[in-house]
Amino acid sequence: MRGILRFGSRTILLYIAAAVVVGLVASYVVIPAPDSPKLQSKEGILDLTQVHVSENPQKLTGEWAFYWQELLSPEEIQTRSAREGNNNRWISIPSSWPGYRLDGQQLDGTGFATFRVVIELSEQDRNERLALRLPTIFSAYKLWVNGELLAEVGVVGQDKSSVTPRLATKLVFFQPRNDRVELVMQVANFHHKRGGITKYIELGGSDVLTVRTNLKIASEMFVTASLLVIGVYHLLLFVLRRKDRAPLYFGLFTLLLGIRSLLVGELLLTQLWPAFPWELQFKIEYLILCSSGYIITMYSDCIFPNYVSRWFRLGSRIVTGALCLVVLVTPALIYSKLLLIIGVVVVLHMVYLMVGLVQSAVRRMEGALIFLLVSVVALVTVINDFLYYNEWSRIGNTSPLGLLVFTIAQMMLLSSRFTRAASNEERIARELQDANNKLTEMNMNLERTVQERTQALSTAHDDLRTSYDRLLHSEQGRKKLLAYITHDLRTPLSSMLGYVEAVQDRVKPERNEQYLKYIRDNTIRINRMIEELSFLSHLETGQVSYQMEPVHVIHFLRRFYEQYGLVVRDAGLDFMLDIGDVEDQGPNLAVVEMDVQRLEQALFNLVSNAMKFTSRGGLVRLALAVDEVNHTRYAIISVQDSGMGIPPDQLEQIFDRNYRYNRPGMEKGVEGSGLGLAICREIVQAHGGTVRAESDGQTGSIFYVSLPCIVEEGR
Repeated sequence: MRGILRFGSRTILLYIAAAVVVGLVASYVVIPAPDSPKLQSKEGILDLTQVHVSENPQKLTGEWAFYWQELLSPEEIQTRSAREGNNNRWISIPSSWPGYRLDGQQLDGTGFATFRVVIELSEQDRNERLALRLPTIFSAYKLWVNGELLAEVGVVGQDKSSVTPRLATKLVFFQPRNDRVELVMQVANFHHKRGGITKYIELGGSDVLTVRTNLKIASEMFVTASLLVIGVYHLLLFVLRRKDRAPLYFGLFTLLLGIRSLLVGELLLTQLWPAFPWELQFKIEYLILCSSGYIITMYSDCIFPNYVSRWFRLGSRIVTGALCLVVLVTPALIYSKLLLIIGVVVVLHMVYLMVGLVQSAVRRMEGALIFLLVSVVALVTVINDFLYYNEWSRIGNTSPLGLLVFTIAQMMLLSSRFTRAASNEERIARELQDANNKLTEMNMNLERTVQERTQALSTAHDDLRTSYDRLLHSEQGRKKLLAYITHDLRTPLSSMLGYVEAVQDRVKPERNEQYLKYIRDNTIRINRMIEELSFLSHLETGQVSYQMEPVHVIHFLRRFYEQYGLVVRDAGLDFMLDIGDVEDQGPNLAVVEMDVQRLEQALFNLVSNAMKFTSRGGLVRLALAVDEVNHTRYAIISVQDSGMGIPPDQLEQIFDRNYRYNRPGMEKGVEGSGLGLAICREIVQAHGGTVRAESDGQTGSIFYVSLPCIVEEGR
């Protein structure tokens, strides 16, 4: 027995050594560590003239100018330098200012400062579009590049009441003006233990940094989504089977890790929800850290019962509760100083569990060895994270990936437990079935039993038949509904197909051109309907951009009249422009802020609508008037036709999507998608105006487009 134990202990030690190697590889190889910066700034000057940064991004490290307790703009720094000369202090970046000695005293975490560095670019980078990848900076900052404010996260101020903290990673783009780039950054922190630029700022080509950022976001989204899905899945397993608490603790642990991964790294939560409260973000992260040790302890106790001692479980509950209480009732400036203590508590939990796992693995308990190996990997990544957030490690956030490996292994372990339990249940069910068969054979009332079962089967058959009939009726109803839905599309397509086949079979070759024209016209009409519906959807969701500019309405109408006059007259209609006495107003001509192309589209929809519903020989009248309502001048453009008009009770509906009014007596060829007036309304409303219609239903219709005028400077 002693020999077996000795052999088992050596084997376990070998496995532990292998797991440590795997963890180190995962942390330092699979997860790319930041490259050691080769080029560093000296006294605020970073020489990159020998590097092509647009292709090889560089991390901005070294000495930056440091103005403590001053929030200076680039102009103020230049003025001071011209007046006082170069009397700057220097600080090494990246690093936080707590511990930095200034005038013989060490700075604490709270305060505000201005940082400055000048970058000298190579000749080939001067004409390239560059970008800066900004990490999270505690806890609010402004960034100027060559005197231009390009980024602002949170609100910078000189005291706690004037500072609004916020964490976000950003990617800003700029075009160098010459071979020198000046970066000036104001940073203020009154809410966290660390202040300053604690992570690398990266400079490179816009395309390269964009690709890198997107890849990093994609990898974090994969890890986060995996953790969340695994967590929710196991919580649902617990809901379905509450007797086993292992899925509860494991699902809760994994779900919390998934939520935490939204709060670190690329800060996916703030990218999706920029207004998420800063303090709540930190409290959630720290509460997850504080409670993770206790949750994994309870999970381990469910997997390996009675191997977690009672005193450790009680002590873990007390310590975890105390830390969570401190996080809840204190601000981040206080509980962020406990990060090292929280890390020690979590690591102690994991070390204690691994000692127990070693004993369980020596005893050959099922799943103990796998649990031990992945726990070592997770421990290495967690320790690295705590060192990273305490500025003792330059490797980035590694715990999400390590804990993802841990959760996948645990998911496999739980799956094996469920599989084993299901197998046992099947075996017991088979044994019970065998016993029941034997008892049935011994039953003296076998005939009655058979009769009862036959009746039960008959009843079940009747129920099955009824269900089948219902399913058949449901299927028939579904097919009918599908036929109704596709009818409108099938009819024009079927007719077009018939004409295509007629052309192919040369039924009437002399009418081939007529058939092809019909097919082409219908295809254009269907395509136009699809385009108009898509364009209207973009209008309604605000996805159409407008190029607004001040335009004289009279000039706009005259150009429109000249452009479309021939189109209206070719339709057999008279086209008239009436501007009345508006032109006599001289310098007070109506000017409207408009997108000429879009407004022309809306106006042509009204004119086209008038052409459709006006018989040959009729009149289309385009008019302009100016009116003043509540001290605001409006240019009122009207489109009047001499058609049969619109019933007054339908005037409110004609601007709705897909509404079409079939006027009696009109030609059947007058067709439309019902989207033109809806598009017109959306465009006019985007210009701040309104559109309405008037008609008595007999003597034509008038459409009014009211647009607010602007006051030009100098009038």
